[in-house]
Amino acid sequence: MTMENNKQTMPDAKKPWYERTLRWGQTNLTEMDPLNWDKEWWKEYWEQTSVQGVIVNAGGIVAYYPSSFALQYRAQGLGDRDLLGEFVAEARQAGLAVLARMDINRATQDFYDAHPDWFVVNDKGEPVQSNGRYISCVNSGYYKDYIPEVLKEIIANYRPDGFTDNSWTGASRKIICRCGSCKTKFKAETGLDLPSASDYNDPAYRQWIRWSYNCRIENWDLFNRITHEFGGTDCLWLGMFNADPFNPHTAFCDLKEVGKRSKIIMCDHQSRDGNTGFEQNGLNGHLLHNLAGWDTVIPESMSNYVRGVRTFRQGSNPPAESRLWMIDGIAGGISPWYHHVGALQEDRRQFENAPPVMQWHKDNESYLYNRRPCANIGLVWSQENTEFYGRDQVEERVALPWHGFVQAMTRARLPFVPVHADHIPRDAEGLDVLILPDLAVITDSQYEAIRDFAAAGGSLVITGAAGTLDEWGELREYFPLQEITGVTLLDKAKGGAGNLSGSWEFHEAHNYFRLPEERHQVLNGFEKTAILPFGGTIRRVESKGMLQALATYIPSYPIYPPEFSWMREPRTDIPAMLAGEHPAGGRIFYFAGDVDRIYGLSRLPDLGDLLANAVKWAAGDKTPFTVEGPGYLDCKLYSQEGRRMLHLVNLSGSRNPGYLEEVLPVGPIEVSIKLDGFTPVSAALRVSGMIIKPEIRNGWAKIRIDSLHMHELIVWE
Repeated sequence: MTMENNKQTMPDAKKPWYERTLRWGQTNLTEMDPLNWDKEWWKEYWEQTSVQGVIVNAGGIVAYYPSSFALQYRAQGLGDRDLLGEFVAEARQAGLAVLARMDINRATQDFYDAHPDWFVVNDKGEPVQSNGRYISCVNSGYYKDYIPEVLKEIIANYRPDGFTDNSWTGASRKIICRCGSCKTKFKAETGLDLPSASDYNDPAYRQWIRWSYNCRIENWDLFNRITHEFGGTDCLWLGMFNADPFNPHTAFCDLKEVGKRSKIIMCDHQSRDGNTGFEQNGLNGHLLHNLAGWDTVIPESMSNYVRGVRTFRQGSNPPAESRLWMIDGIAGGISPWYHHVGALQEDRRQFENAPPVMQWHKDNESYLYNRRPCANIGLVWSQENTEFYGRDQVEERVALPWHGFVQAMTRARLPFVPVHADHIPRDAEGLDVLILPDLAVITDSQYEAIRDFAAAGGSLVITGAAGTLDEWGELREYFPLQEITGVTLLDKAKGGAGNLSGSWEFHEAHNYFRLPEERHQVLNGFEKTAILPFGGTIRRVESKGMLQALATYIPSYPIYPPEFSWMREPRTDIPAMLAGEHPAGGRIFYFAGDVDRIYGLSRLPDLGDLLANAVKWAAGDKTPFTVEGPGYLDCKLYSQEGRRMLHLVNLSGSRNPGYLEEVLPVGPIEVSIKLDGFTPVSAALRVSGMIIKPEIRNGWAKIRIDSLHMHELIVWE
């Protein structure tokens, strides 16, 4: 039977703009767009995409208005026009919120000549340039004095609701700025001279890393003081940033601190990449909401131009590529924000990508906000681990283990949320399991929170080097997790993904796990094999009795020529994975090998199954839903008063790099949710337009979906 359209309520006008503006649009203007902007066409597009707010270029690297600051470079095609003023007037007439886009991290030769002390200086004493512009220093008068005056001017003339800036963090960590401002400030605040080089063994460099984060947050607070004072308490300076917890470290963006401060999060994470996939966008929403709160609106800039191995700013992204990224983000709590570069496009296909998703979002927004995730598993991360364990190998040491678990749990349809290690005390009550994916750096306070979680009956899944380093990345004299696990760290065994070679002759990671005859349930599904391919590094451990070994390590041996490919040591006593129960009742699983890292690298299904099985075992029977049937699905369950909402996003066939050309339907799918005091009488399918009466049995409500195309939202009421 078909379903009537959900009646939507108008946005509450009493709410501030940052709480009621749920759909955004951005035309990132080019210098020649003052000659190209067809305002009537764009006004129609605003209606077609149902946007409630727009982002328009204002000033900084390029000004789109007649600024009183002679050194602020004006767009080449601007002439005597005030394009910012025209844009703002049309947006206000359409009833839209307006954010002024800034880009403040570089300036022209004339500007540098007037204020050479405001720009980044390298170790040779030379100013640093990029694309013909000089990079401004975040600690100089450019950020502290000049930009505040530009903000005041824009506020006085155009009254925007706020400001965005995707380059607010300035120069990357690759450069230790040696300008006078940095030298003086670093000395005053740390008592040290600037480090001579990027060397994590140098205490001054480690201090510089933390200091550099603080410098960016100081500017965030400064700019917000200016916008509040001159534009009112609801005029916000918002920056922009990538949501991957390991990407912002290159620009010293402290996601935790920004999440604590910002009333709306403007996320600039426009597309998937080869290492993550579409599931990254659902993760983006969960991670940022965990930092900023589930009532915070989190728009994300979503690309409609070609991104990937090659970027084409004026070419149209394949529709399925753009739409699936948008849809998975919405499933994770992201608000859609279309993004085009240039007001005039010869490839007009890109304007067809966003409207269907934006309209669906409008029709279903009552189900997409004011809700909370139903997930009992926490995947832990921290900035300290990224910085002081990842160091110059963040991708291998930190990102791969994290994304290995993300993909394994997505594939197994396990509900999880990202948890910052500092937030474990806050979030622990709603979680049954914490995963520590090679979380080598654990501070003393974070360890205490993990210990308290286990002492309260929580379960842990631990891998690799977790807990072996202090807050600066220095090796601890003792293994603090030993108190929880009863496991003692010894030395490192042979093997390692870090020694991968394209030549079979020298492949050092040709190693395996040996499975015993009597199997733990984590090894279910492997009944027809006595070994499992591994390919990673084992840490030598011994257990004091709490945890028992479930499998052992088979060391590497030659892979080529084939005549040499036989196991030199088919059996050892080296534990590869251990499991047991904590005295408080929780379950503890420890991977002595970096299975998460290797799965993130290789995507070998056996390793993904191992990770998922370990998490399932640790969670026991507390999973709030099950989804059975074919396909690679991203599943996210939420609760609302009197409702449960389950997103099913079909990622089948999209796990390889490239561009998604066609969505392959899968089915049938059987979906069940645990009742826990909630008994639904109907399940409305908000994409296919059907209403199904669920089957209620043994504490579960179950429905069947014959075919799933790109996505479905099931609303249980």
